[in-house]
Amino acid sequence: MPYRGETDPQGQPEQPGIDHARLLAHAAALRQFSRRGFLWGTGASALLAGDMLVTRRVQSERRVNRILEVRDDFADAYYPDASWFLFPGYKTSWEEAQWILNALRGALNKRARLAAVGYSNQGLDIDELVIAVIEHVRANKLTKLFFYGHSFGGMVATQVAARLRELHGVEVAFILLDSSPYSKHDVLDQSWFDGVVFLYESGFRVPSVLRGGYELGERVIHKDERTWRQILDQTLEQLSPIAPSSVLVQSESAYIYHFDGLRFVEKLGGTKMAYVGNPRDQTVQYQTALEAWEVAFRSNMVSTNLQTEGARPAHASPGWNPAVYRPIVDQLMNEFFPLPGGGSRVTVF
Repeated sequence: MPYRGETDPQGQPEQPGIDHARLLAHAAALRQFSRRGFLWGTGASALLAGDMLVTRRVQSERRVNRILEVRDDFADAYYPDASWFLFPGYKTSWEEAQWILNALRGALNKRARLAAVGYSNQGLDIDELVIAVIEHVRANKLTKLFFYGHSFGGMVATQVAARLRELHGVEVAFILLDSSPYSKHDVLDQSWFDGVVFLYESGFRVPSVLRGGYELGERVIHKDERTWRQILDQTLEQLSPIAPSSVLVQSESAYIYHFDGLRFVEKLGGTKMAYVGNPRDQTVQYQTALEAWEVAFRSNMVSTNLQTEGARPAHASPGWNPAVYRPIVDQLMNEFFPLPGGGSRVTVF
């Protein structure tokens, strides 16, 4: 083999810097690399690139808060001036919020139309949420509002209701608190919860892959609350393009951490409130949360004794357990918002 800078056997000048032994070794390695392996690698790379593009597009479309209407011909026709607003729980996507409304449709649509609040991926901002809700109220000429607070969404629903009354003179008729913590002290997973808030307020944003890993671990730990199918479905959702952004999830954590319900006591006017939950809840301390809401909002609370026994997971799961939740919603509505004539059904005949 000629030295670098010499001529090769054909008399051509050798290019300096080329190590032929290394090139031959690389060539041998390439020959050993199977076509199937190459195709698998190429395909995986293409899927990853495609997922990143879809994720970027979906996330970019969710930079603002949006009221997500769930069309229902019956409710839209008979209750054009009334609407439910579902305030989603922690880490709940826009699609899951709409899924919950569809699961409860048979109970909710007897009093009002259906809408969910889609939180912006830029982070939770109550002032912006109030603007989104009041604009929807005015655009649709709504005169009666029902709020469904799904998990921590109960905190958000309460604050938004207080702000609507204070700033716009709009009073919410009813707030249903579904397994809602009253304060950070009701959250059972304190160690992780404190860490997420600390990182967020220090300016660190948790990468989605780390959040997804935690999702799987947390759900496996609480396996007794979920089926394996639920664990898989919920974890994959958090890793999909439709999942809430890490910024939104961290801002939700900070909101729960600093929430002070006493700021909104006596600011809801005649709003009726009800608390439902499950003593087997392993996400929120059911008893302490219920008692705190009941004491603080004693002038508004009309029901605290209805439990979602049999629901799995035990924490705020109307989408998974509509057969458990619908009778509870029906009971509350029939008792506190009876239909004309005292019936529980309205028909077109």
